[in-house]
Amino acid sequence: MTLKGKKVAILVEDMFNIYELWIPYYRLLEEGIKVTVVGSGRKKFFSGKPATEIEVDVSADNVMAADFDGIVIPGGYAPDMMRRFPGMVKLVADAVQADKMVAAICHAGWMLCSAKVLEGRKVTSFFAIRDDMENAGATWVDEPVVIDQKLITSRTPDDLPQFMPAILKVLAG
Repeated sequence: MTLKGKKVAILVEDMFNIYELWIPYYRLLEEGIKVTVVGSGRKKFFSGKPATEIEVDVSADNVMAADFDGIVIPGGYAPDMMRRFPGMVKLVADAVQADKMVAAICHAGWMLCSAKVLEGRKVTSFFAIRDDMENAGATWVDEPVVIDQKLITSRTPDDLPQFMPAILKVLAG
């Protein structure tokens, strides 16, 4: 499968889970996908847990969902920071509305809740945010990966072996 020419944004804020950011980042690059790191605009570098750092390519306020074929939202505690920035929430909401691939792992489900895109959707996440996702209108299941149209969700870094193939499959069409 060749995905050369596809463009994917990876959202970032402080306290991102290093595996949930770096594994998708490099796996997408391996497939020839142009990866853009999109931050909140709060600063140029963000730190992951435990103590890795990534440089932002662009702020969410300076891109649109139409610029990308998909968006990956890593977990950790970063999504709780991301959802405080309207530009980041709008980017996710617009991507779902435009039928783009949106992939969220672990606590990244918080961004889906804030973007108000979960009504009637089937999803999974880290178990601790199950109530948030159900209260946002989703049906939550305890599975390694859930694909609901072009919305992809996973629970934890242990699910990356299922999460990444799902992303690549949806991007390939």
